[in-house]
Amino acid sequence: MDEVNKLGKILIVDDNEDVLFALNLLLEPYTEKIKVATTPDRIEHFMTTFQPDLILLDMNFSRDAISGQEGFESLKQILQIDPQAIVIFMTAYADTDKAVRAIKAGATDFIPKPWEKEKLLATLTSGMRLRQSQREVNILKEQVEALSGQSSPEGDIIGESPIMQEVFATINKLSSTDANILILGENGTGKDVIARLLYRYSPRYGKPFVTIDLGSIPEQLFESELFGFEKGAFTDAKKSKAGRMEVATNGTLFLDEIGNLAPVNQMKLLRALQEKRYLPVGTVRERPFDIRLIAATNADLEKAIAEGSFREDLYHRLNEFTIRVPLLSECGEDILPLAEFFLKQFSARYGKSVQGFDREAAAVLRQYGWPGNIRELKNTVRRAVVFAGEGRISAQELNLDQGMKLGNMIVCPEKEEQQILRILGQTGNNRTLTARVLGISRTALYYKLRKYGIV
Repeated sequence: MDEVNKLGKILIVDDNEDVLFALNLLLEPYTEKIKVATTPDRIEHFMTTFQPDLILLDMNFSRDAISGQEGFESLKQILQIDPQAIVIFMTAYADTDKAVRAIKAGATDFIPKPWEKEKLLATLTSGMRLRQSQREVNILKEQVEALSGQSSPEGDIIGESPIMQEVFATINKLSSTDANILILGENGTGKDVIARLLYRYSPRYGKPFVTIDLGSIPEQLFESELFGFEKGAFTDAKKSKAGRMEVATNGTLFLDEIGNLAPVNQMKLLRALQEKRYLPVGTVRERPFDIRLIAATNADLEKAIAEGSFREDLYHRLNEFTIRVPLLSECGEDILPLAEFFLKQFSARYGKSVQGFDREAAAVLRQYGWPGNIRELKNTVRRAVVFAGEGRISAQELNLDQGMKLGNMIVCPEKEEQQILRILGQTGNNRTLTARVLGISRTALYYKLRKYGIV
């Protein structure tokens, strides 16, 4: 197969471990990374943390033998999280009716079991090409918006907490500079939003804003994506193509997931930044460029430097200024306003008349640990809106793991007494609800109330 290493990241969901083993063995040479799940309840986790390019989804799990209903329900869940997801169904009971239903429901394609290797690889290759086309369209939309001076909702970012106010103050101080900026933060914290905000308040606003996700680009395609190529430079180069650097001329180039850049490509990027010139693939004449560079990563680059996997000179070239994006759990005041914002957004999108969150749901939102940060909050609210009826969303509809509350994780730096008082205030002195939010029994709560003299 000529498409080796072009299938990106694949998530395989199937309850048959033999099938998972066989697919893993077959596809491993052609993929960037593979994750597997034996039950559908792990899908949301992997979509949030792993962000697969392709999803291979079994149609039947434990509930019944051949209807495929569980597969269709899982497909619905996937498309709610990512409407552009590439989902390929698998079933041992292949028939035309299921294939038609799957495609109508939003699946990209359909694979019978047992599969033929070449047909399977061809189907996955077509799915990956579609995924890449989606990304190119999204990039073009960004460029059009930037060139036309259109605003985006990210400019109205929510953040009333002291720690986010510090981030905004830093952005304001950097608004008059053209310096390179490195954004550090965990997955889901909104590093891309901060990058757009930096762009919006920069002297280059209104010029192109171009992104490149270095975590999704194969090592061998880095040069052609960043620097472009000339017609005939390689087998598939039927016409010349401008690289992201050229497209971003006079504007801003955002290098997301810079920590994933291979050492050989780190050197190529460093050389371009040092000399302010780059060489398109298939040419011998270098071209100058004028861009403002913003990079982001969730990796510990200082540790990577110490281990020899990231160049120190490139780090200092990128890191003229640093912005650290906090965890959502560090921004307690922002959780409910963000949730309300997402609720209004998804209520309008799905034609729902959801009025907000009830008291218990609001308390749970505030106290949950949010390991997936803002991305997890957004997906949680999206799911709740989809399945909610009229009125207000309940704690049950949020469907959050009660073991991940801040009270159990000891994330909140407040003293125990202060924390209990705060939760009592949030719940209107409802002690049963307070105990539930804290993740302790009512007996334990009453003991602590007596201990601290709280009446």
